[in-house]
Amino acid sequence: MTQSHSAADAYQPEAYHLERLDAAEQQRRVAAFVATMTQRRSVRQFSAEPVPFGVIEQAVRAAALAPSGANQQPWTFVVVSDPALKQRMRTAAEAEERENYQRRMSQEWKDALAPLGTDWQKPHITAAPYVIVVFEHSYGLAAGDARVKHYYVRESVGIATGMLLAALTHAGLATLTHTPSPMGFLGELLGRPPNERPFLLIPVGYPAPGATVPAITKKPLDQVLIHHAAGDAPAS
Repeated sequence: MTQSHSAADAYQPEAYHLERLDAAEQQRRVAAFVATMTQRRSVRQFSAEPVPFGVIEQAVRAAALAPSGANQQPWTFVVVSDPALKQRMRTAAEAEERENYQRRMSQEWKDALAPLGTDWQKPHITAAPYVIVVFEHSYGLAAGDARVKHYYVRESVGIATGMLLAALTHAGLATLTHTPSPMGFLGELLGRPPNERPFLLIPVGYPAPGATVPAITKKPLDQVLIHHAAGDAPAS
């Protein structure tokens, strides 16, 4: 059997149906989505108020629906609510971040972060009721621990993480994307196998009373959207 025949045999199609909306409903839904997403900010001051685990579970379910290279779904979402484990994560993260701010980071990097008001202290890890640690699978494991090559891992996990953040925002929850560097300690603390690498740490919960966020803005649409309509010639 040739390789092309094998590929043809492997493909098993099924019917696909998508609800067809009229133009007015399309505009209404996308406008409502944008209105909700404008509330998404990187929050660093969290309330300890509990959040139902079912909400977190459904948000992860939404994230896991993301497209991925060869449908390999190279992700694991580890949800941590245990206070003692969160404290260990914070202690390890602050040790790395202290080293970053004091020795590793260039002045240019520090200047870029200055408008965000960040430093090496990371109280959000222990304050938020949940911390979701996203792991990327650099390769898969088959029977007998044989390695399976994965494709477009970071792109796939990035898309899934975006869907996770959107789902949590739609649930009325605050989040923060935190990338302590290096992050190897997370795999050790959370008992992940060697093919999984930490991608992102996301505290989740409600903002603390009096929480603040940096007074920053997003680029306007005309700076991020380029439309090549029929008859338009791209600028040379």
